[in-house]
Amino acid sequence: MNTLAKWSPFQTATLARMDPFREIEDIERRLESLFDRAPRWGGRDEGLLQRDWAPQVDIYEDEKEYTVKADLPDIAKADLKVSFHEGVLEISGERKAQSEESGRRFHRSERCYGSFIRSFNLPPGAEGEKAKADFHQGVLSIHIPKSKESSTRTIDVKVT
Repeated sequence: MNTLAKWSPFQTATLARMDPFREIEDIERRLESLFDRAPRWGGRDEGLLQRDWAPQVDIYEDEKEYTVKADLPDIAKADLKVSFHEGVLEISGERKAQSEESGRRFHRSERCYGSFIRSFNLPPGAEGEKAKADFHQGVLSIHIPKSKESSTRTIDVKVT
């Protein structure tokens, strides 16, 4: 009897490339879910707990501009500030906690509240002083134009 002709799932081995950074990110996500976003049960005397938080941000570019999008649900425009100084874009604000008023009693509070500040170094050629921002359905979008000099150009290489 030929044993090589029989197939078994235990005889097949698959090599997987280890990515240590992915492992670290997975550990960070698990710790965050355990500590930062753990369910909070409160009695009448405990109130809501405030935790540090930072809104999620996407940054991308095209040939004309850089775009920064931040998720800021339940933040009033009056509680939001966007500034640009010496090549640094800063987004700051505050999401205010809801209090136990009007006969409401919270049983679970997983959303983070409080002040936040996010700062981003802009690349050379970003014209922060010409940036425009809009706030729609809880998403802040900041559009930062690129200077004409920062556009892609070809450089001649001389051979000596």
